[in-house]
Amino acid sequence: MSRQRRIHQKPITFRRAVVVGDLALSARTVKAIRARAVKKGDPIAAGEVAGLLAMKRTPDLIPHCHPVPISGSRVEIALRRGGVRVEAETEALYRTGVEMEALVGATVALLTVWDMVKYLEKDQRGAYPTTHLGPVRVVTKTKSPAKGAE
Repeated sequence: MSRQRRIHQKPITFRRAVVVGDLALSARTVKAIRARAVKKGDPIAAGEVAGLLAMKRTPDLIPHCHPVPISGSRVEIALRRGGVRVEAETEALYRTGVEMEALVGATVALLTVWDMVKYLEKDQRGAYPTTHLGPVRVVTKTKSPAKGAE
């Protein structure tokens, strides 16, 4: 048996994680997003919603993640020169962290954008010569005692 404390032995704590990630896209695709000319709709709006939904499904995707009662979440995608950047934030009053939820939310948001614009990104062979995901990284992870939460 592991020497790590079981989750029920940990104190309830306020936890917050912020993740940022990038998706590199061609200038043609950035222009199409900016002009609202993507065939499948608005990849920014769809990506933000998909990221929020994904945060709540994290324990279904990653075997050792506990279901966390998320008390706050945010996914924002910004169009930038060369692609898009996502910032995902998750908060909870719980016994374990929320960085996996923020990482999953950010990554799914970027994958949703990619899925919606992939027809613009493919070359003649069906490859993606300029498209790439990452880095996706945790930029903030905090926890502090939750007064009166136990």
